[in-house]
Amino acid sequence: MQLKTKITLGFVAMLALLLGIGGYAYFAVQRLDANSRTILRANFYTIELGQQMLRALDHMETAPEAPDALPQFERALTREAGNLTEPGEQALVDSLTQNLATYQRLLVTAPAAAQLTQLERLRRQTHRVIDLNVQALTAKNSASNQATERASRYLLACISLALLVGLGLVLSVPEAAVTPLRKVTAAIRHASRGNYHQTIPVESHDEFGTVASAFNHLLIQLQEFRASTTADLITERNRMESLVNSLDEGLLLIDQHRRILLANPTAAELLGVPAAQLVGQPADELAQQNDLLRSLLAPLEAPRRQQALAEAPLLTITQHNEEAYFRLTVHDIVSFNKAADEMQFVGHILALRNVSDFKRLDQVKSNFLATVSHELKTPLSSMNINLRLLQDERLPAEERQRITGSIRQETQRLQRMVSELLDVSRLDAGAGIQLDVHPTDISQVVSYATDTVQAQLNDKRLHLEINLPSNLPQALADVEKTTWVLINLLANAIRYSPTGETLLVRAAVVGAAVQVCVQDRGPGIAAEHHDRIFQRFAQIPDKSGYRGGSGLGLSIAREFITSQGGRLWVESELGMGSTFCFTLPLAS
Repeated sequence: MQLKTKITLGFVAMLALLLGIGGYAYFAVQRLDANSRTILRANFYTIELGQQMLRALDHMETAPEAPDALPQFERALTREAGNLTEPGEQALVDSLTQNLATYQRLLVTAPAAAQLTQLERLRRQTHRVIDLNVQALTAKNSASNQATERASRYLLACISLALLVGLGLVLSVPEAAVTPLRKVTAAIRHASRGNYHQTIPVESHDEFGTVASAFNHLLIQLQEFRASTTADLITERNRMESLVNSLDEGLLLIDQHRRILLANPTAAELLGVPAAQLVGQPADELAQQNDLLRSLLAPLEAPRRQQALAEAPLLTITQHNEEAYFRLTVHDIVSFNKAADEMQFVGHILALRNVSDFKRLDQVKSNFLATVSHELKTPLSSMNINLRLLQDERLPAEERQRITGSIRQETQRLQRMVSELLDVSRLDAGAGIQLDVHPTDISQVVSYATDTVQAQLNDKRLHLEINLPSNLPQALADVEKTTWVLINLLANAIRYSPTGETLLVRAAVVGAAVQVCVQDRGPGIAAEHHDRIFQRFAQIPDKSGYRGGSGLGLSIAREFITSQGGRLWVESELGMGSTFCFTLPLAS
């Protein structure tokens, strides 16, 4: 039986006893009350009427001529006739009625002595009625007392039984609940000491039996877990070591006594000290001989550490013969002390994050802004000078025409640069590239692009050679975007080709695509920069290679070609010129 059921049954038994005692007490009180009411209504009322009749008889004897004595006796006798409750009382009332009638006749004809004799007879009969009810009242009172005593004994027995049952529940229920808990507590105490073999005997099928079974099952699992804990801890430690060692950030763990607990290979390499010589050593002693470690520990002494770290400059460290930039971050380690019941400081984590890429990006952006400013300033200055020259009315018409053409070229250069910036901002905003792809004749694209750059070709006296097959099939392309790409490639070829050289534009079918190439006779591009030139804001540091420009054209061009299902790449060597090629899928 479940413990909950046992407790419930015990309380139900107590409740039933309390209800029984209460019900019986209520019944006994109600019965005593009914008996009392019966006695008052029957016998006591009759005795009171008898007393009234006796007083009426006394009055009739002392004052025969009194007009109200006889009617008073008659009323009392009439009421007594309506309240007959005891055996023999009816006969007495009938005899009283007859004797009263006799007395009334004697009042008319008989002498006074006969009347007194009749009054005495009425008095004796009245006393008999009173005595009869007194005896009945006494008997009923005795019976009521006996019933009261009997009810008291029953109530006392029920109360005693209830006390015994309650005492039994008080003694058994807590013991039934506490005894299994003691066993569970003892088993838990043994388990906390590492003894997982001290199980709990399952002696019942109640809730504690269920708890004991579950706890025993837990002990079995703990035994199995402890058997595999050592291997798991070793595996986890190796995993954590691999994770820490594989970080590209330098990581130092220092305890509250400023002793180095951990140094990953990156940190050891940056400090120039083997990790084995760092771990376990006081950091302050090592810092006296290591400038970098002294710089890392300096923020720990600052009163406003976070502000000091935020305002601290980047650490410049030479790594693999190149300058690398690192940002220092410091994190406090806190742990909960169960004995003191509080969080306590246990050390620091010093992390050196390599921010060289962000530093280079920042430098690239700075260079880009400088380049854009220069690229904008040069055509604007040229246009300003040309506009001043045009204000001179003495200028010949041919010279005006030349100046106007120069202003137009500079304007086109500004428009191209602004268009590139707008395209980049649109791509960065996630707007995507809107394409109008349909079957396109590549020869028309080449014609549009070459017509656009013809003036630049003439300025540098460059010769453009076009090699297109007569049966070149159509390609799926966006005419506007593809023309923009070809113009950008031709503009770069014109910019970096020496005066008088020949440029080549050729196209051919390669597999399922049309391949278009632009070949120049420029200085060429080193192999390590072939991918970098297609990145935004990319600038090649080699002064003999490509330079100038915004660093956006090729990045946008690759975006345009890739979005049409093709690809854009470069084939080049230093001193051998460059060939930029892109492909577009065939229309059929």
